[in-house]
Amino acid sequence: MISPKRLDLPWQEPIALARQLAHAYGEQGLVWLDGDGSQLGRWATLAAAPQEIICCRGLPWEPGATNPFEALRGLPPGHWCGWLSYEAAAWVEPGNPWASDGMATLWIARHDPVLRFDLQRRRVWIEGSSTKALENLTQHLVPRTQPPTGKPAAIPLEAWRHHTTTDQYAAGVRHIRELIAAGDLFQANLTACCSTAWPEGSSVLELFLTLRNTCPAPFAGLIISDQNEALMSSSPERFLQVSAQGAVQTRPIKGTRPRHAKPEHDANLAAELVCSDKDRAENVMIVDLLRNDLGRACRPGSIQVPQLVGLESYASVHHLTSVVEGQLNAGLSWVDLLEACWPGGSISGAPKLRACQRLHELEPTSRGPYCGSLLRVDWDGSFDSNILIRSLLRQGDTLRAHAGCGIVADSDPLGEAEELMWKLQPLLEALT
Repeated sequence: MISPKRLDLPWQEPIALARQLAHAYGEQGLVWLDGDGSQLGRWATLAAAPQEIICCRGLPWEPGATNPFEALRGLPPGHWCGWLSYEAAAWVEPGNPWASDGMATLWIARHDPVLRFDLQRRRVWIEGSSTKALENLTQHLVPRTQPPTGKPAAIPLEAWRHHTTTDQYAAGVRHIRELIAAGDLFQANLTACCSTAWPEGSSVLELFLTLRNTCPAPFAGLIISDQNEALMSSSPERFLQVSAQGAVQTRPIKGTRPRHAKPEHDANLAAELVCSDKDRAENVMIVDLLRNDLGRACRPGSIQVPQLVGLESYASVHHLTSVVEGQLNAGLSWVDLLEACWPGGSISGAPKLRACQRLHELEPTSRGPYCGSLLRVDWDGSFDSNILIRSLLRQGDTLRAHAGCGIVADSDPLGEAEELMWKLQPLLEALT
């Protein structure tokens, strides 16, 4: 645990300071976290020029591969942020089939100092382990001229290659329904991917700012690694939060409807979602799964559900969100909880391991950081993470977008394919 020193700064918007950081230090190692803290959408964190980086690649049976959960157990105190890929599950259940997409399974960096923003009160400050570190960063945040902005991406919709067609996705839904009818599954989250060439000379930061402006979300974030890889997330879903005192929270999302420009129509869509037996059942099923997962690391009797199937509305969609809470067992850490709950129930299915096996058979591409998690460890040892949905991934010269839907017994194949586009289209349109 570290008690950071703090230096207040004159108010500037996060966008302005992010561009100054990118200009001073370059984009590699730049991070932006939205929604950390107790009130959703109030806080933001920026950092650049990491002091230490930990990167794990490969799966257990591959030469030179490193267990990402053991790497996380070895983190020294400090402010850390990065990503953990969906396929890190191979280290939890190596008997299941998994395939890596080639991106880092774990990429996480320690920054000192970092910039913190209270967006409601319009306050900004630097916090770090030493006064000298604060002063050094301050010198880079008072430019004599406005730093130039990077080149934004402009990607036409037709430039995206869809790896799964609408007909193929609907066929996958029908196959999962058959598995459910046969008693093989209760639910599975079927995903699809599209990709395009990375726009040459484009700025990752400016692409993220475009996405953030078009699709704001309470658990959004940007991580740019030093390996020509990056994730840009507009996720509305918290995965696991663990306070320094061991209080645990997860916020699973299941159930989606698009937003509409006409208020009356928009309200009808929200009401339809709230009243949908299918969507409510899907949400409750995942709540039960997560209660079980949390029970593997939380104190018996501590697990509660203060919100069951609540409506939450975002820029492009309405969602049903539940909240599950618990208290970590004495002697266990957030890494133990993360490993016990990996991968997230809302993006796999029930029973979880069987769902992962069937999804591996049906999905033509690996997920990588998509359906994994953006991780943050704070100075006091507290931990927060999202589920990486509504996210773009850069891997070298390729840009990827993924989306998925939870499939249950009464899912309509064409309706699920349509819902897939509700989720995917805003990401693609944001970049046009």
